[in-house]
Amino acid sequence: MRKIIHVDMDCFYAAVEMRDNPALRDIPIAIGGSSERRGVVSTCNYPARKYGVRSAMATAYAMKLCPNLTLVKGRMEVYARESQKIRHIFNDYTDLIEPLSLDEAYLDVTNSEFCGGSATLIAEEIRARIKSELGLTASAGVAPCKFVAKVASDENKPDGICVITPDKLDAFVRTMPLKKIPGVGKVTMQKLQRMGLTTCNDVRQYPFERIQKALGKFGSVLWERAHGIDERELSVSRERKSIGVERTLSDDIHTLDECIDFLPHLFEKLQERMENHKKRTGKPVRIRTQGVKLKFNDFQLTTVEHRQSQLSESYFHKLMEEAYERGKGRGIRLVGLHIGLAEQQSSQQLPLPFGEQ
Repeated sequence: MRKIIHVDMDCFYAAVEMRDNPALRDIPIAIGGSSERRGVVSTCNYPARKYGVRSAMATAYAMKLCPNLTLVKGRMEVYARESQKIRHIFNDYTDLIEPLSLDEAYLDVTNSEFCGGSATLIAEEIRARIKSELGLTASAGVAPCKFVAKVASDENKPDGICVITPDKLDAFVRTMPLKKIPGVGKVTMQKLQRMGLTTCNDVRQYPFERIQKALGKFGSVLWERAHGIDERELSVSRERKSIGVERTLSDDIHTLDECIDFLPHLFEKLQERMENHKKRTGKPVRIRTQGVKLKFNDFQLTTVEHRQSQLSESYFHKLMEEAYERGKGRGIRLVGLHIGLAEQQSSQQLPLPFGEQ
């Protein structure tokens, strides 16, 4: 039985703006909209949603629903950069990642050895790291298949998790409204309602031939979904570019010696993740660079990375000294190590990494 996690950031663009500008935290805001007639809301925070404001809504209509709505100009380069950081966290647990957008992705952790192989614990750890390292919240759904994981991730938003174990799958799907199934849009839902179908249980009791005739190819898909069947594999088209480990500290540290003290433990964890990567891919780990990362107590990050083809703990010491000097006395709240991976030799062009499409 597969273990699929769907991670969905909570009002991602708006959350980034609220994090970076605390004055926006408790007021209704919308991202990407403009006061012009053709302006459209990209996303909004939860205070705005209480007024009925939604993504893709005309700004003029959103302002009617919520007259005190604050419009914030989007910063796509910032959102893309934060998305990259989230993907780096995902990469620590699995190479099987299917990004759907900047703010959501599927993860297949069926064969992951982290957290004792528990998909639930992996999802919780990922959510905790996103909150502690980035100051953002994410919701997650855990299930044996993709579409159920995606539906589940929306069950306990914001900042929640919903786990559908194999023994609970049938009951969860049976009562599921059809409008929650990915691919069932407004037009299809209207057609289903005219047929008297509103839940998956309705579809189960309806003649398959009539559904297929009414919906064509999607009729077969809907029939499978209504029975909890989704055998699609994740669409993974990008090779992993790095392997890293890091530790967020409960209390700031202030000296180079304290940073160095963390190296043996982190180095051991890095070796473990390299070995796991080798087992998953069946290929040797070819190192291109070594690097260290420090996050200071003002949440500024610094990374020092140099070419180094052979893994060396002593080389991390040199890199740590360079990174520490950049702090200029600031406290340190996170220490990390990583390696950059060399491209696998192939006659085919390699896929682009995240964010370079």
